[in-house]
Amino acid sequence: MPDDIDDRQVAAILSKGLSAWCLLFKARPIAAGDTLLYHGATGGVGHIACRWARSLGARVIGTVGSAGKMAVARANGCDEVIDYSEEDFVARVLELTAGQGVDVVYDGVGRKTFLPSLDCLRPLGSMVSFGFSSGPTPPVDASLLMAKGSLFLTGLSSSHYLMTREALLAGADALFDAFRSGRITAAIDRSYPLKDAAAAHRAIAAREVMGSVVLIP
Repeated sequence: MPDDIDDRQVAAILSKGLSAWCLLFKARPIAAGDTLLYHGATGGVGHIACRWARSLGARVIGTVGSAGKMAVARANGCDEVIDYSEEDFVARVLELTAGQGVDVVYDGVGRKTFLPSLDCLRPLGSMVSFGFSSGPTPPVDASLLMAKGSLFLTGLSSSHYLMTREALLAGADALFDAFRSGRITAAIDRSYPLKDAAAAHRAIAAREVMGSVVLIP
């Protein structure tokens, strides 16, 4: 725990920030000039990952599930925002990329966005699946990845990238450095006393939260 960062801010960014680090630096490293599609741009991981990716020189296209979240996604660092409840996000991504598609998709939504996201990728593009807020993803045959452009697909659990103390410290050091420099921020949507943890879970399950929830002992 760094002494120069408030404990509530650490609580808000540590787990989600380490997930963002695994996405952007390990599963499919982002380089300056990349264009990425990030599903769920107003969530806790999205708040960090979109800002961080933009600071690396990437163009960030974010999706949200309602019009009310679009301004938050823009504040989170997205260059363009798509409300997939109202728009065909595949058509819009292809329009924004002049038909080329994006270099990488980071998908924490799951069933609702998974298969269409493959059509958003350029040939040899990559997709990282790391969450299932809309339900589990359907099975994918390898021939589908071949037909859509010899795509790369991986599933990410950050625990597999943080199995050693060395890896954990590397991720945490990068995260705290990014926070200190202002490249990322701590978005605390709301706080609850620990005794009200059930209410926090209900708010998260209802997708009412845009950012992090902190439980206070």
